[in-house]
Amino acid sequence: MERPPLLAWRTVTLISILLFAVLLLLSGRYGYHRDELYFRVLAEHPAWGYVDQPPLAPMAAKLSIAVFGDTLFGIRVLPALAAALLVVLVTLITRELGGRGVAQILAALGTATGGYTLIAGHAILTLSFDLPFWAAAILFMTKALMREQPRWWPAVGVIVGLATYNKYLIVMLLLGLAAGLVAVGPRRVLAGPWLWGGALIAVALAIPNLLYQATHDWPQLTMAAALSADRGGELRALFVPMQLTLFGPVVTVIGAFGWLRLWRDRRVRALAVAYPAAAAATLISGGRFDYTAGLILLLFAAGCVSVEAAGPGKVRPAGVALVLNGLGSAVIALPLIPVDTVGATPVPAINEVVRESIGWPEFAAKVTNVLGSLPPADRARAIVMTGSYGEHGALVRAGIPRVYSGQNQLHEYGPPAESADVAVMVNIGPRGRDFQYRSCEQKDRVDNGVGLDNELQGMGIFLCRGLKQPWSVAWPSYRHFD
Repeated sequence: MERPPLLAWRTVTLISILLFAVLLLLSGRYGYHRDELYFRVLAEHPAWGYVDQPPLAPMAAKLSIAVFGDTLFGIRVLPALAAALLVVLVTLITRELGGRGVAQILAALGTATGGYTLIAGHAILTLSFDLPFWAAAILFMTKALMREQPRWWPAVGVIVGLATYNKYLIVMLLLGLAAGLVAVGPRRVLAGPWLWGGALIAVALAIPNLLYQATHDWPQLTMAAALSADRGGELRALFVPMQLTLFGPVVTVIGAFGWLRLWRDRRVRALAVAYPAAAAATLISGGRFDYTAGLILLLFAAGCVSVEAAGPGKVRPAGVALVLNGLGSAVIALPLIPVDTVGATPVPAINEVVRESIGWPEFAAKVTNVLGSLPPADRARAIVMTGSYGEHGALVRAGIPRVYSGQNQLHEYGPPAESADVAVMVNIGPRGRDFQYRSCEQKDRVDNGVGLDNELQGMGIFLCRGLKQPWSVAWPSYRHFD
């Protein structure tokens, strides 16, 4: 068995450190993303799971706040660190596939400057930790297959078990690998004890998480069905275009050559099958287009090995193309454009994280003003009802008391007190307002101050009075998954 090449650790470490530094340098621009505001709320309610996700991301937010402070910078340290780790892991995958110094540097550069890496490293999202988990699992899979050393399968099991505390999406990788092993081999892996030992380890580590799901009627399945019903058609239409642009078109092109390289090597042909298998499962289920992101990085790593093997005539243009790819990705993925002009560019339409990171202070100020206009007796018992977790989290961040929402996990933190016969309602339609209150009057409208067309812009703020029924009766009707 041939030993893997030496690791170009100096250059790879430098790229990782520079990525970490850039992400932290830009972490305070724009504002919180709606998911970050949601995680801050969930962090105050530690649990083994939530109806819409496992606990890792909220607990990472809690840890960040405790260690680094309750600031944008503080909450974004761990995502930046995860992105830097991702660069190292993809480089190690490249090395396992036979890539020497040039291939490793190309892989590190392309991963660090890929659009999705930058988005994941900029804000604390489940994606932020999912990509390193996938990369670590793929690294150990590659070691087991390339080196024909089955003792690496338990390491895969450890990573998979831990990954379930972030997202259950890691199961997609396992299904893809299983499809590959069955279809093209090496099938002897399936007959050995090491792989099944790894599977047992994964299940054992995931048991607390799985018990939460089992004892709460499997809310994750309900959530997945709701997402598919709401956006399945849209996500299917976006799937192919986004596969080409998640990390930038240059990464995709190199990844196409990487797929061919994996297919031609019988040892890792199963990993080549894993990508189309996962893509098919995503399309059938109406899942998000980024469910295959981890496998795209595997294909890219293999492609970098092919570029290196093609010689200097291919390496130089590939390197230049990756730099240009990275510059374009940075403009789209990072808060480089001034906030007062970004709305006039295509960036918010492409990058949802940018679009939904602007306007929260203005929104909270508007709601605060409406509450402040109430007589003291009304203000003392008034509640705020929001339609989604973003508005809820922003108002909690602003220190507004008695904020409620029926979305996802937040429904579990209700109902409001029965004395709440005055409510400020935002992002709740006429049916939701009239269902519970006798009269509702629009008091203001949200303006994010920069003219950016996002979910907050133009949102009405309504003052409602007069309960029609007790909140204990009405509250179940406000529950929704999205």
